Amino acid sequence: MQTAALVLCDMVLIAACMVAALWIRHDFRLTEIDPDFLDTVARYMPVNICCTLLLFKLFRLYNNLWQFAGIAELSSVVAAVTLSTVLQSIGMYLLGMRIPRSYPLLYIMLLFMATCASRYVIRILYRESRKGSDEEQAVRTMMVGAGEAGNILIREIKGGRRVRRVIPCIVDDDPAKRGTYLHGIPVVGNSQDIPRLAQEYQISEIVIAIPSLSPAQKKRLLEICQETSCKTLLLPGIYQIVNGEVSVSMLRQVEINDLLGRPPVKLEMESIMDYVSGKVILVTGGGGSIGSEICRQLALHHPKLLIIFDIYENSAYDLQNELLQSHSDLKLKVLIGSVRNQRRVDNIFETYHPELVFHAAAHKHVPLMEDSPNEAIKNNVLGTWVVAHAADRYQAEKMVLISTDKAVRPTNIMGASKRVCELIIQRFSQTSRTEFAAVRFGNVLGSNGSVVPLFQKQIAQGGPVTVTHPDIIRYFMTIPEAVNLVLQCGALAKGGEIFILDMGEPVKIADLARQMIRCSGLVPGKDIEIKYIGLRPGEKLYEELLISLDNVKKTENDRIFIAQQPHMDESWLDNAVEALVQSAFDESVDIKRQVQALVPEYVPQDDRAPVGAAEK
Repeated sequence: MQTAALVLCDMVLIAACMVAALWIRHDFRLTEIDPDFLDTVARYMPVNICCTLLLFKLFRLYNNLWQFAGIAELSSVVAAVTLSTVLQSIGMYLLGMRIPRSYPLLYIMLLFMATCASRYVIRILYRESRKGSDEEQAVRTMMVGAGEAGNILIREIKGGRRVRRVIPCIVDDDPAKRGTYLHGIPVVGNSQDIPRLAQEYQISEIVIAIPSLSPAQKKRLLEICQETSCKTLLLPGIYQIVNGEVSVSMLRQVEINDLLGRPPVKLEMESIMDYVSGKVILVTGGGGSIGSEICRQLALHHPKLLIIFDIYENSAYDLQNELLQSHSDLKLKVLIGSVRNQRRVDNIFETYHPELVFHAAAHKHVPLMEDSPNEAIKNNVLGTWVVAHAADRYQAEKMVLISTDKAVRPTNIMGASKRVCELIIQRFSQTSRTEFAAVRFGNVLGSNGSVVPLFQKQIAQGGPVTVTHPDIIRYFMTIPEAVNLVLQCGALAKGGEIFILDMGEPVKIADLARQMIRCSGLVPGKDIEIKYIGLRPGEKLYEELLISLDNVKKTENDRIFIAQQPHMDESWLDNAVEALVQSAFDESVDIKRQVQALVPEYVPQDDRAPVGAAEK
């Protein structure tokens, strides 16, 4: 149908262009046209129409999808019209027909414009026919930021072949842009107006196109956006603007890192990693979330040999394949075994003589360890003792223990066991040539057992999102931050330190749950229920990184501090740990009381009943 209409239209246009060329040549006066010229056009018109239609067919001007036409289609039009004009001029010359010398030039211009116009009309009609249904299906999107990034995104959205978004308004905090237009879209307010404008313009999605925002500014803006029920998307970073790489496909959903409200801890890794290059390094628990990231970072700095030691073979195997694929020259050894097995650990030290040891192997799940407290002692306390003893005996240069903020005034056996591990590190640092240190930090985003993956899974399943208590708070850091801290502490360690990171302000878990729900484009309490289930066994409302600020020293990095520890009675600790481990293997029902003898600040909590009702 479209082809037949185009052929008929072209026949009319070709005839009209032939007559119009004469009309223009004679100053738009039909009466001034020489009758011989009119006779030439009239006699040659059928021939020219047939030849031109054949040329249009040859150049596929009836086969193209003109609603999606581009440069290639325009080139075809130019070629077909030019050849039509040349053949017409030759034909008239050979037949001895009189025609003005300016006629071919006027004809080619008229025919080109007429052919393009007819095809462009098809494109307009197609867009108009689709416009209504597309806008009904399109997501109504508010653009935050009328800068370069916003300009690029709006241009791509409006010029895209597949309309997925319609942008009725733009928001920008620059007063000079208020009342202006960007690609025909009005800048109607600032960030404080977002909740009102989202309701006024019936917005479903908010795009934050300001990649230069600081973490604190980003958090503030996200908190404003979360007052709406809109889904929020972000541009990843400012370097895309510099490189000219901004596009709609780069928009991403809000991640939990965006909600922390503080800049990531940036460490000068190149300057501190000299102590890693060319060394034999052992990472216990190397297949876990923290241990695996330690291995990834170490692999970047050319160790002599990297040894991954883990009891869980599947994660160790996956990491082995990943590292060998990304670092073909890496010398890697993956060993399976338990840190509780002294003969196995001694054999590894005797065989490979590791110079640096990162001890990440541990049981970390608080509720599970409350139900199996003896296992926490066997794995955490005995495992640390065995590895530290081997590091001392085989004269490793450094050993760094991965500890936790739950070791401060612990209320659960996991935290108390890690505090005993810190005491073990301190004990060996007082007598050994090996430099021992511990690194204490809070919850790690994305790690095994983290609340964030749990919330994401619950949101994907439609809820409910389970929070233990409305007032529970936690410190958070990313896995790369935690690992950077561990590695820098390895460089700073002189013996017996507990390194602590300034993790900024703690985050209320209930607020975190609401933010994650809103970032998914849903409304907490309406689309997804938040259910309070009560504190789990051994869990407390807040965690601390220090008991007091006394004996805290700064380091050259203003985000890292050292908690100095009092002198340790080695013989007393040796006897206490030996008795504790023996009781654990005897499956003592009174193991928590024995831990209290080592860690007086440890106060076990009784199981608590669920708190409160669901948020509706």
